Amino acid sequence: MSFFDHLKPKFWNHVDIGVKSERRPYNFRKIWKLTVLMTLTVALIPLVVISATDYRVTQKAIISEILLRTARLVSNTRRNVTYFLAERSAALDFVNRSMPFEDLVTPGSLVQVLARLKASFGGFVDIGVINDAGKQMAYAGPYDLTGKDYSDAVWFKDATVGAVYVSDVFLGFRNVPHMVIAVKHGLPEGRSYVLRATLDTAQLNDLLSGLEVGGEGDAFMINNAGVLQTRSRSHGNVMAPIMLPVPAFSDRTQVIESGVPGKGILIIGYAYIPQTPFILMIVKDKDRLMIPWRRSRLQIIAFLSISVITIVVVILGGITFLVNQIYLADMRRLTVIHKVEYANKMASLGRLSAGVAHEINNPLAIINEKAGLIKDLFQFKQEYTKNPKLMSLIDAIIGSVDRCAGITRRLLNFARHSDTQTKTINLADILHEVLGFLGKEAQYRSIEVNVSVDDNIPLLESDPGRLQEIFLNLITNAFAALKDGGFLNITATMADDHHARISFADNGHGIQAKDIDRVFEPFFSTKIGSGGTGLGLSITYGLVKELGGKISVISEVDKGTTFVIDLPLIFQPRARPTLGASREITEELL
Repeated sequence: MSFFDHLKPKFWNHVDIGVKSERRPYNFRKIWKLTVLMTLTVALIPLVVISATDYRVTQKAIISEILLRTARLVSNTRRNVTYFLAERSAALDFVNRSMPFEDLVTPGSLVQVLARLKASFGGFVDIGVINDAGKQMAYAGPYDLTGKDYSDAVWFKDATVGAVYVSDVFLGFRNVPHMVIAVKHGLPEGRSYVLRATLDTAQLNDLLSGLEVGGEGDAFMINNAGVLQTRSRSHGNVMAPIMLPVPAFSDRTQVIESGVPGKGILIIGYAYIPQTPFILMIVKDKDRLMIPWRRSRLQIIAFLSISVITIVVVILGGITFLVNQIYLADMRRLTVIHKVEYANKMASLGRLSAGVAHEINNPLAIINEKAGLIKDLFQFKQEYTKNPKLMSLIDAIIGSVDRCAGITRRLLNFARHSDTQTKTINLADILHEVLGFLGKEAQYRSIEVNVSVDDNIPLLESDPGRLQEIFLNLITNAFAALKDGGFLNITATMADDHHARISFADNGHGIQAKDIDRVFEPFFSTKIGSGGTGLGLSITYGLVKELGGKISVISEVDKGTTFVIDLPLIFQPRARPTLGASREITEELL
């Protein structure tokens, strides 16, 4: 028997046995399945729905928090970068407004201005004054650029259009990344000049690299062509093109998700810096940011799994126990009902047998009396006395009457038993008396019945009526399993010093291995459709238990079956089983 067979409840393989008109409408396996299904549905669906809802809500909340933090970081950084550039533009504008053009182009004047700008703001590399013709009128810095012509330079043309010009980062002839801030200032007579300053990108890099960006994030700036304007941790160095697409223009901070080959899903926050060619970008790895969520997800899944397992185990165990109790109660009810029916049937049979026996005994007594009278009359005349054939006929009549009287006497003895009565009995006599009822059937079907009783078996103190019923049921059961010409061996030996063992071995069709454990169950029968009720062996089992014995069965298909009974030599009577006792027997059988 497999491990799963041990887990099966007692009702799992139950089938209603008996004639169709008496079958009960209970399908315990179906009841169990429907109850489990409904209970699990009611218990698990709300739990799963709540867990799934919590899963999605928590996931959306975490993603929303990530996007919100990214947007807030981009907005704050955008303000810082804008302030950084506006501060330096305002400083140049202040110089324009505080110093006349003549003072600015005076030799040595710009050197003092550059020194003050470096001291106040830092990052200024040089400064120059360029007239509206593009010629640099004055210069202060590490290079000799006085008189240089910028009339054809793109930045100069753009600077003369607006009030303030901020260039891309470029290398120039210095071969060092830098940028230009130019502020235009008007002169009398419609003329103008441009105060131009060169800034290195170190401070801008420091501003972005100092940001705390989660998820192994990166903060940098690009221009409209997608070229890096500041250093990037994972997308290259300054002046290198990035692999990310240039985001669409927006006058507000935007956060998007984008899948990048080799990098997974990235969360990209960006903002266009007003009046500059710069686009501020903060890029985060979504998988890294979702690590805390994955931990929370595992906790939700673990909670759901433990809850589901607990609910399933409790429901399966509880419903199995309840249905099993219903099954046992139903089996006890049916056992009691059929015991009552069987007792009534046996009582009716007993009354009928007693009536038939009395009715037969009366004419038998008359026949016996008349036959005896005829024999006595024949003996007075020599001619009849000397006729052996005539006298043998009279003796045959008297012998047949005696035989019928013995049969009716056994029938009365069998029908007379109702309550348990302990008597001193001979086991061999009980067996032969029971076989007397079935002798004709055995003779008609050519069934060979062998009875062997050891001489060392003492007289038993037991109930002869119960023993007759037990032996009759077992012999009848054996005859039903035998084909014509079979044999039944009945042997009686001593099992031990206090018990006698009686075995009934036939060579009938046998019992399948899967049915061995069920032969004593109420209503189980292998003769469905041919008159089997499944009560004979169940009642026999109960009678053996009542007498303080035990019964077992050994069988092999197509080879035969052996029932073995161990009976105590001295039986202590006890009250006839009540409902409670019947319940114990039924549960033991089940």
